[in-house]
Amino acid sequence: MGAEVLGVDIGGTKIKSGRVMGNRIVDTHLIEVNRDDSEEIALNKVFGAIDELMTDSIRAIGIGVPAVVDPDSGMVYDVQNIPSWTKVPLRRKVQDRYNVPVHINNDANCFALGEKHFGKAMGYSNCVALSLGTGLGMGILVDGKLYNGVLCGAGEVGMIPYKDGIMEHYAGSFFFDEKYGESAKALFRKAMDKDKMALQAYKEYGVHLGEAIKAILYMYAPQAIVLGGSISKAYTFFKESMYETLISFTYQKQLEQTKIETSDLMDAPILGAAALCL
Repeated sequence: MGAEVLGVDIGGTKIKSGRVMGNRIVDTHLIEVNRDDSEEIALNKVFGAIDELMTDSIRAIGIGVPAVVDPDSGMVYDVQNIPSWTKVPLRRKVQDRYNVPVHINNDANCFALGEKHFGKAMGYSNCVALSLGTGLGMGILVDGKLYNGVLCGAGEVGMIPYKDGIMEHYAGSFFFDEKYGESAKALFRKAMDKDKMALQAYKEYGVHLGEAIKAILYMYAPQAIVLGGSISKAYTFFKESMYETLISFTYQKQLEQTKIETSDLMDAPILGAAALCL
């Protein structure tokens, strides 16, 4: 990536932009976003995040959105955590304002692309990237290229029916809030202090994540699975129970050749959005 590009990550509570040069982020800006923001207010916040970093040297803008996305038209549908965004021609609006090429994709796909260009997925042709956060998102790389599916809908492993709900209710932060009444972040801090309940919470979490990974292994047989998102920081507390769950995976020879790693990228969503411009 020679020229400077801008990566924008539209998250559940914030919009974060970053100016990317080569393989590093040289500047960032953060704006809070609220669930009850109108379509226009939320759009103006996106503009605000871009305005803060936009310079004449920016050659393109990449945007990751937690939604169903048409990458060809640049239309986003039913954006999670911004209910007012049911159908927004985001690329056209951003392109008209800044007059540079704009690329848009699902945020989990951006995470996978960021790992491919800048992180742990660089050495693999076939890989999946799992984002462990509020939900459970997944991006898929096949033959070194991002696989979008229809409207960037491929990889929604979090929506698979599981127990009395769906997978992301057990392998996302919902699990900690619902089962233990505390956030994943709070329980992580307690686990660091060897709190028994917190350690048990992450042990249980590892079992559920292991079941999700088994489904991924059966479907995609990837060379590697890269774990990212806020919950991945607690990997040391759920790694053992996750691998214990994988003992029941039928094809152990396949599993032996699948590397499971955690992302070490700072601001991976921004780098992923920037990677859309490549």
